[in-house]
Amino acid sequence: MFKRLRRDIEAVFERDPAARSVLEVLLCYPGLKAIWAHRVAHWLWQRNFKLLARVISQISRFFTQIEIHPGAKIGEGVFIDHGCGVVIGETAEVGNNVTIYQGVTLGGTGKEKGKRHPTIGDNVVIGTGARILGSFTVGANSRIGAGAVVLREVPPNSTVVGNPGRVVVQNGVRTDQLDMIHMPDPIANMFDQMQRQIDKLAQRIERLEEENRALRRLQEGLAHGHPHLQ
Repeated sequence: MFKRLRRDIEAVFERDPAARSVLEVLLCYPGLKAIWAHRVAHWLWQRNFKLLARVISQISRFFTQIEIHPGAKIGEGVFIDHGCGVVIGETAEVGNNVTIYQGVTLGGTGKEKGKRHPTIGDNVVIGTGARILGSFTVGANSRIGAGAVVLREVPPNSTVVGNPGRVVVQNGVRTDQLDMIHMPDPIANMFDQMQRQIDKLAQRIERLEEENRALRRLQEGLAHGHPHLQ
């Protein structure tokens, strides 16, 4: 147990250059406090002291603004930086040496039973405000960009950005390379579309004018009593 606690402290120094002393880390880092409170709550949860475990998690939430369900599995060396607004669901699993920034949600997508929260592999970094929702795996050594909404499995060694989240780098190779010569021009495309609509309207107006001229000729013929129009 003491080895695990020591590893949690080491993780802070490894990933936060602002950390200056062990005393400062112990007193001023809510992420560390939330993880330690969770380790106690999880121990109780596994031994069927579920109400007490939930009470401890709620007390921790009150003081740290980080909510970790006591049923979640948290590995060693996990670092929650700042942490405000982090939510980790009951069946979530977080591997070793994972970094989680503020506002992250490891959540579910509905009221399904059983495993309904994500599994985070080792050495993953999850950016500010990211949402990882559902029962799937985020592969080891991956990076989830700030604000990304991830709804499906992420291969190892990947970088994910956007909403919905998409893999833009995998194994060090970009997967969304743009053709810099044939890049689309949205303004030109918009004008082309407008020109096509104008052409269609011009053709329709021309047909209506022709029909109108024919109708006027017909009316004039009837008014003058032309025999071939009787």
